[in-house]
Amino acid sequence: MARAGLNRKTALATATMTLAAEAPDLDVLGSWKGAVFGFAHHRGFTHSFLGAALVAPLVVGFIYLVWRLRKRKLKDPNLPPRWGVLLGLAYLAALSHVLLDYTNNYGVRPFWPFSERWYSWDIVFIVDPIILLLLACGLILPGFLALVDRDIGVRHRGPRGRWGATFALVGLITLWGVRDFEHRRAVNALQARTYEGADPIRASAFPMWWTPFQWNGVVETKNFFASMAVNSSTPDVDSDGEMQIYYKSEETPVTLAAKKSYLGRVYLDWAQYPITETEPLDGGQQGYIVRFRDLRFANSGTRGRSVLASSVILDRNLNVIGVQFGRRSRSAPPD
Repeated sequence: MARAGLNRKTALATATMTLAAEAPDLDVLGSWKGAVFGFAHHRGFTHSFLGAALVAPLVVGFIYLVWRLRKRKLKDPNLPPRWGVLLGLAYLAALSHVLLDYTNNYGVRPFWPFSERWYSWDIVFIVDPIILLLLACGLILPGFLALVDRDIGVRHRGPRGRWGATFALVGLITLWGVRDFEHRRAVNALQARTYEGADPIRASAFPMWWTPFQWNGVVETKNFFASMAVNSSTPDVDSDGEMQIYYKSEETPVTLAAKKSYLGRVYLDWAQYPITETEPLDGGQQGYIVRFRDLRFANSGTRGRSVLASSVILDRNLNVIGVQFGRRSRSAPPD
């Protein structure tokens, strides 16, 4: 965004916007207090409209400090820093981070702390190679052309890279449009059929990482969840041979105790299609393990199932004695 023209409005725009766009992910520092605490606070405050309004002045303040330490050196003396403009650009860059995270199937909580509700567009995977390629081309290719221009003696005035940045932004928006169209098509196809004779209560399509036409379809009926691969390039969904059924289990004192734990509350607040699996330890004499999974990552084609799954370990009296999130475990409850 800076190279597309905003760096012509004020000095230090590119550095300010780059740092502000990355700053929301500072919430990963919460993982130092444990995987569950980090998960509970990831994409929370710093990924909200209010959080971006607080991140922006902190970034501009840091840029101002560095600028003063560098004795106010600038590449173009005719383009001084305009601190009010930089503050607005920093907020815009922080919001771009929230927008990018909103487009994927993990989601954000943009109205925190007024609402803890998660929102997601579900049109791209958490890491999308096509988007990375577009942004990398917009960043790198102008640099190669600048080397060519220097070799042949061509000189340009003002900041470089405008066409490359514009190309990347236009390509990104075009990709979102294609993905949104295919996503709607996949969801409509899922809603238009029955599953083992049952009508869907709700249906969702979650992106695969390698193609805009393959989706992980999840449908909820009265008695079960159904998960299947969906190809949005075809007019119909034919998933009888690949559909997986997950019957809704009855609540038990074991599952209720796990769901009331800190990890259980956090996980169920985030998950869209949660299921639980209970494993007795020595017939229940040594306790139980209750595993939580979210079906939107069940057929993503990655290891998302192991990374984003969690477990609560209970003793035979249904007290929480351990938790596990992804590959990290903790022997005592984090309450």
